[in-house]
Amino acid sequence: MGLVARYLEGQGFSTICLTMTPEFHRQIGMPRVAAIEYPFGRTVGQVHDVHGQREVLLEMIACLEKAKNPGEVFHLPFTWPEAPKETKWQPSEISPILKLFQGEIKKMREQARKSRSD
Repeated sequence: MGLVARYLEGQGFSTICLTMTPEFHRQIGMPRVAAIEYPFGRTVGQVHDVHGQREVLLEMIACLEKAKNPGEVFHLPFTWPEAPKETKWQPSEISPILKLFQGEIKKMREQARKSRSD
């Protein structure tokens, strides 16, 4: 995904990546990242939730419009509607990639909450 985004950017097209692992994608060189705290495999939302999926995509596009510099990470203001233990298909353990960046992710979440309340 990063190679495609960088190629398109080189051709003059702006790109943004919607991901659950924002620090990882920022570090591998994604030009712009929209972070969402949804389960893996459900990046834009629940199955058949057309309205919710549309909202996620529109917010992601809005982040693309707001981006000023390469490497920016935007945290989308969406929360998965089910408690994690109710979600049977979600892994019981945190992803190794997320474990690696857990401290950074926590800092970014706190910064996003602060900026939303300001």
